Amino acid sequence: MQKQHQNHMGPKEWSLLLILALLWGGSFFFFKILVSAVPPFSVVLGRVGLAALALNLLLVVRRTTLPLDRTLWLRLFVLGLLNNVIPFSAIAFGETRISSGLAAILNATTPVFTIIVAHFLTHDEKMRLDKVAGIVLGFCGVGTLIAPALAGGGLQSSLAGELACLGAALSYGFGGVYGRKFRGLPALQIATGQLTASTILILPLSMLVDHPWTLPPLSATVWGAFAGIALLSTAGAFILYFKLLATSGATNLSLVTFLLPIMALMLGILFLGEHPGWYALAGLCLIGAGLAAIDGRLFRLVTDRATTSR
Repeated sequence: MQKQHQNHMGPKEWSLLLILALLWGGSFFFFKILVSAVPPFSVVLGRVGLAALALNLLLVVRRTTLPLDRTLWLRLFVLGLLNNVIPFSAIAFGETRISSGLAAILNATTPVFTIIVAHFLTHDEKMRLDKVAGIVLGFCGVGTLIAPALAGGGLQSSLAGELACLGAALSYGFGGVYGRKFRGLPALQIATGQLTASTILILPLSMLVDHPWTLPPLSATVWGAFAGIALLSTAGAFILYFKLLATSGATNLSLVTFLLPIMALMLGILFLGEHPGWYALAGLCLIGAGLAAIDGRLFRLVTDRATTSR
């Protein structure tokens, strides 16, 4: 009975899933605002630093402490590097060259890279035919997205941003597989630990490379974007993620991957004046088809209906 409860998706769960997609999609919107005024490493420092502070305060309120095990903290630093420092920095850099919507679409390839990484680094998550089909469709989508930059000679501008966002997705793939080492530890502690570790890692990079003390005073809009990306798209999204994971299960929660780039595109169009070209929409459709093949839900629905109709 408990398993059925965890896999339930009622109106409340669907609403929370849409909110989670909006929060994570909003991170690309906030990144675009921030990189117009703040260097990438300092953008990442603000995001993970404020989010780590918020989650640590939440642990204090709940009278919970982080473990002090040295081996665990070494692993948290690796997880923070793979899940936060590298991908956040790559996306921030990428969005200095491409639109927030395009960055989000490219980031949607994360499950594709996760499948590839898991195939080679794990013993129990090997590729199946449906996953191979998903990978092929996903990379066809990527090819559609970067083709205009190649054809237009944008090797030093938009293509660099696109490749950076793909690098972020690859890093997320490694992070997803490495995260298997944390099974059994409360998810909120993992999130707080990795964000704390990420803050420690990114701080010297921001100081040495960006010299943030030399930046002109930040506007209210930029400070609002920092608050939004740290408190809403990171700390708040993690809390909502854990809630959905407990009530709906990991499989249903994976549906957010389909919704996130759509939310990011909508925010970019409505508030940033972005105009995605045909290649962006075509790439989104191909990557979405690849994700559907990897997810397998649609295929199972079709085959189940075909079986019951006989």
